[in-house]
Amino acid sequence: MHDNDNLTIERPTFVTHLECAMEGDHYAADQVHNLSKAGKPLLVRYDLAGVKKALTRDALAQRPGDMWRYRELLPVRKCRDIVSLGEVTTPLIRLPKLGKKLGGGEIIVKDEGRLPTGSFKARGLVMAVSMGKALGIKHMAMPTNGNAGAALAAYATSCGIKTTIFCPADTPEVNVSEIELQGATVYRVNGYIDDCGKIVGEGKAKVGWFDTSTLKEPYRIEGKKTMGLELAEQLGWDVPDVIFYPTGGGTGLIGMWKAFDELEKIGFIGSKRPRMVAVQASGCAPMVRAYEAGTEHATRWEDAHTIASGIRVPQAIGDFLILRAVRESKGFAIAVDDDKISSALNEVAREEGLLLCPEGAATYAAYKESLADDRVSKTDRVMLFNCATGLKYPLPPVTRTLDRHKPIDYAQF
Repeated sequence: MHDNDNLTIERPTFVTHLECAMEGDHYAADQVHNLSKAGKPLLVRYDLAGVKKALTRDALAQRPGDMWRYRELLPVRKCRDIVSLGEVTTPLIRLPKLGKKLGGGEIIVKDEGRLPTGSFKARGLVMAVSMGKALGIKHMAMPTNGNAGAALAAYATSCGIKTTIFCPADTPEVNVSEIELQGATVYRVNGYIDDCGKIVGEGKAKVGWFDTSTLKEPYRIEGKKTMGLELAEQLGWDVPDVIFYPTGGGTGLIGMWKAFDELEKIGFIGSKRPRMVAVQASGCAPMVRAYEAGTEHATRWEDAHTIASGIRVPQAIGDFLILRAVRESKGFAIAVDDDKISSALNEVAREEGLLLCPEGAATYAAYKESLADDRVSKTDRVMLFNCATGLKYPLPPVTRTLDRHKPIDYAQF
């Protein structure tokens, strides 16, 4: 086995068509698509009976540990179209001290900050860009709160696709800088991410770029789906009892739900499913409001604000898919305050030595609340998703100093 076998060995492909997530009508594969005729996301469909014959667990175990190991369940047909910066299998990190402290079950963090560009956005954007390359797209544009733009810029630059990216004016400086440095042209916009999305949408006809907004193309969800494929394999083809997922556009939550369904149909897992929990911030919680109201769609959240900028998404085009996954899994949606997000980030870092991003910290805060009000059980094995490295975000200052020219009071140590 060579480390790049997944990128260089041709595998059989099984994509049959694309399907409107709302209406169910079909669209041809291997053609450029954005939304369906109904204006809803398109889902990639596979000949899963063919996958079942072609792929076994044992064969999969012999492949290198990266997200391209699942080629039979991915849309990129030819090795020449794969764009990769090293999409490693991300680790599962146990939090035993906090599990004991809370008196709950096993707490596991899937740390997506180990991926290229430091976030789970790499999964979705590597797939979108690879398919863009395969389909001959020359210019891609998107709105971003930061991490997605960085991933698009990196992957598109690596294969020669032009990128134009729009972000809210208060996007963290590190994100804006890395987007520009990695080859994109980035603009700050005096509005939210959906305001940036309107600019991208209007420019599609006027400039001719491809709209790569969340769920407005079919392939980011296929990249994010690998979180579910990978997680099940890492747990010995089992799933956790509960997944807490930081939810803005919700691509990963939708993708994992799709992954579990496909894994069951190819015989890799059974019918057991985790309860899917959509975690939002109290200052921007459209999914929580829609979940509690029992509606299928979420209205726009006005005056959105939170320190967890990655989940500051006032309105999501895939709202109904998020809510379906939550309800079908008997999960729920929960919002946590910014002060609890900050406290959770500090607690995990100081107790376990794991630096979460604010969005990842929100999942721990949500777990604590859910454990306290019995929405999850003390015996549940829970999976928290840390979606980016905490090093991308402002950290507390340290002002403690020593003057080496003066006597040092060693008793203070």
